[in-house]
Amino acid sequence: MLETGNSAAPSGPQSNENLPLCRSRQGGVIESLSEKENSLLEQKKSRLFVRQMEAYDDTLLSQAMEEIFNASAAIQQLTAESRVLLKPNLLAKHVPEHAVTTHPAVVRAVIRALKQRGITRITVADSPGGVYTPAVMKPLYRQSGLQAVCEEEGAALYTACEWGERACEHFDLVPRFSWIQPALEADCIINLPKVKTHVMMAMSCAVKNLFGLVPGLQKAEFHMRFPEKDHFARMLVDLCETAKPALTIADGILAMEGDGPAGGQPRELGLLLASEDPYLVDLAVCRVMNFPPEQVAYLACAIRRNLCAASLDLSLVEGEEALLLPRTDYRMPESYVAINFSGKRTRAIRWLFPWLEKCAAPRPVIARRRCIGCGKCAEICPGHTIHVSGGKASIAPQNCIRCFCCHEMCPVKAIDVKRFFAFH
Repeated sequence: MLETGNSAAPSGPQSNENLPLCRSRQGGVIESLSEKENSLLEQKKSRLFVRQMEAYDDTLLSQAMEEIFNASAAIQQLTAESRVLLKPNLLAKHVPEHAVTTHPAVVRAVIRALKQRGITRITVADSPGGVYTPAVMKPLYRQSGLQAVCEEEGAALYTACEWGERACEHFDLVPRFSWIQPALEADCIINLPKVKTHVMMAMSCAVKNLFGLVPGLQKAEFHMRFPEKDHFARMLVDLCETAKPALTIADGILAMEGDGPAGGQPRELGLLLASEDPYLVDLAVCRVMNFPPEQVAYLACAIRRNLCAASLDLSLVEGEEALLLPRTDYRMPESYVAINFSGKRTRAIRWLFPWLEKCAAPRPVIARRRCIGCGKCAEICPGHTIHVSGGKASIAPQNCIRCFCCHEMCPVKAIDVKRFFAFH
């Protein structure tokens, strides 16, 4: 079974830089974690489903979904009246072969598995980066193959682009989020991420995919509110704890490596992963990518909050453990090349350290030869540091917060991630 029991997550703390993240604020009083809260990981008995899947074969995917759904306690609780939201990774206008978006065959298999159980109130929805309007969304759904799937399978495809607010019951940093309307109305969210690397967060999978519940350019506002990686990660965990997806099914059949989530290269990984615990899926992906979980900022935050383990417990795996062996050749983003100044911070040069860190930090650089002057980067830039002139975009580097939204949204991969040459 994917899960044999479930328990409520502990209350997360509000922002207080002088307190450890494993404390909670209730009624304005800071309290230490109780034994019950500290035993959260023991109480959660989610399993990780792993299957090898070399191609997007409808028959094999349907068989896998049947296994996943039969083992899911959350799915068993659904009724014919349940409203189910399928949340794929859409991001931008790409065909499935680019490995940027969740493959439509995976979405099709999930829809069919739900219909097999008499569940027909199914909506497919996402809010990718950029402007969130019907005129923008319809071509994205069409290009990704999701429009055809929904028409053929009888699922609703959400294009009205309305949103509302959802309060966070247990939060660390963000007490309230704006969400797309189908997420507010859903009785159940099934999270369908794509396995990818990510220039800001190191990787993008279960937790990061839920950022698509935030409508359109409001994502840019979060980047401005939380320009530091750790704070942004804490926001993502708050979002995940608010959404509480009933099931996460990750498309790692054709994954991405390198400068993801849009500028990397497809990688045939051949994996389908699922769990009722989104953090468990992300821990598995970390293992496959041969990347320490503590170096993924949102997982480090979740670990500090006792929401997930520090590493993958292989005893929780349903399937062949060998499928999760680390791929030592998995290419991580250029932004995650290790720069270590430890042991070099003598008193004489300590004042240089902030400057060295700044120099070593990756930054987006526009390749003017490839730039088509479409303005997508300027549209999405949270700090409005990008301008288009003479048919080419340019970045004001002194104001760049290094969120890499421009890199994500460039339709022609004209924005590279670069470091100062001395730190390559």
